[in-house]
Amino acid sequence: MVTESTPLTKENLDFLISNIKKVNAINPAYFERYGVKRGLRNSDGTGVMAGLTRVCSVDGYYLNDGELVPHEGHLFYRGYDMSEIVRSAQKERRFGYEEVVWLLIFGFLPNKEQLDTFMEILGKCRELPPGFSEDMIMKAPSKDIMNKLARSVLALYSYDDNPDDTSVDNVIRQSVQLIARLPAIMSYSYQVKRRHFYGKSMYIHPIKPWQSTAECILNSIRSDRKFTKDEALLLDTCLMMHAEHGGGNNSSFATRVLTSSGTDTYSAIAAGIGSLKGPRHGGANIKVSNMLDDIRENAGDITKDENVEKYLIKIINREVFDKSGLIYGMGHAVYTLSDPRAVILKEEARKFAEKCGRREEFNLIDAVERLTPKVFREHKGINKPLCANVDLYSGFIYKMLDIPQDLYTPLFAVARVAGWSAHRIEELTTGNRIIRPAYKSVAAPRNYVELSQRSAAPVVENDYVPVSERIKK
Repeated sequence: MVTESTPLTKENLDFLISNIKKVNAINPAYFERYGVKRGLRNSDGTGVMAGLTRVCSVDGYYLNDGELVPHEGHLFYRGYDMSEIVRSAQKERRFGYEEVVWLLIFGFLPNKEQLDTFMEILGKCRELPPGFSEDMIMKAPSKDIMNKLARSVLALYSYDDNPDDTSVDNVIRQSVQLIARLPAIMSYSYQVKRRHFYGKSMYIHPIKPWQSTAECILNSIRSDRKFTKDEALLLDTCLMMHAEHGGGNNSSFATRVLTSSGTDTYSAIAAGIGSLKGPRHGGANIKVSNMLDDIRENAGDITKDENVEKYLIKIINREVFDKSGLIYGMGHAVYTLSDPRAVILKEEARKFAEKCGRREEFNLIDAVERLTPKVFREHKGINKPLCANVDLYSGFIYKMLDIPQDLYTPLFAVARVAGWSAHRIEELTTGNRIIRPAYKSVAAPRNYVELSQRSAAPVVENDYVPVSERIKK
């Protein structure tokens, strides 16, 4: 594939962007003056109430007389504790992701007959449309699989005989097909990337429709197609916990915003994928993995807490790693004392690390989890609870499963499409209004200047004057 190089030289770009920061600057004081809640977050750290949902509840604190009180985190799917769903599947050594998909979309727990039938339906839907792999995946390799997922989802619109019908029955059909097809799209996209960018062999394995989603993924990404049931069950656990996380998370909210406009399913889900790619959202698991590698390479003897702690201090002081000051995998917008997903994944990671002889790697992650609150407390004066989030352990689990880092965030998307679909269906049935929040303009009024009289330098705006005051004058 031949890629297009930009015709814009550095000189051209410098000319275009020389004043970008100046003309887009907004006085920080304006946000407080006009009551703007940046990031749709309240001053006490809680989220702005933007909607109602029955799909999922994320619980990490409660309010007592306006004061935020931390407590152990809980995640509820349709009112059921996610941890109980996962533990039940683990106890019976059965795959649970498909059960979670059914629960999220249809609103109740399936019986065995319903679940078996649903898994059969998903199996029948896994095959991609004729020619899709060749035309939409192989002919346009992507450096990032998330972009390829979004492009492929949008392309499926052209293969749908009824793509714009937003009736519930049609959207459920589209949703089930997307949930079934996304693992294959992810796997094929990775194989094309392997060949094009890494110079490695590409292998496209036939789909086995009777396999669970977790088994399908491992079957398609491994050259020999071999995996143990323990490996598949561990991946299944990850899929269950990544399936949904409330209407307020960035990608689910993006999906609901687009849905509220009346757009098609493919456009709405592609928006969710685009949101999830961001390093402040689903892309954080890769950041965690890279950060741990950096600590391992540069902190000295990582079996000693004092060495790990010293390096964490350097990280928060913006001296090392990506110099963002962030310790990835720690902290959450809602969870305070614990993230229930991280609790389960830590337990699973410990057990699997023992089997794989990777206890030292696990111990490093455990040390980061233990020491980070202390580091922020003693060196930044931050005393609020700081717990591990799901990203701290998910990347390590994928690594132990020999899943390439290129697929860490796409796996998140493959799981989360269930939640996005549930939110889209709920928005279609209950929303009935386009989501349209307000943005206050703080642009000062300016007089038009004729072309012949303009200078090259932008006119610096005066302080904003409210319309009411301008009218009085």
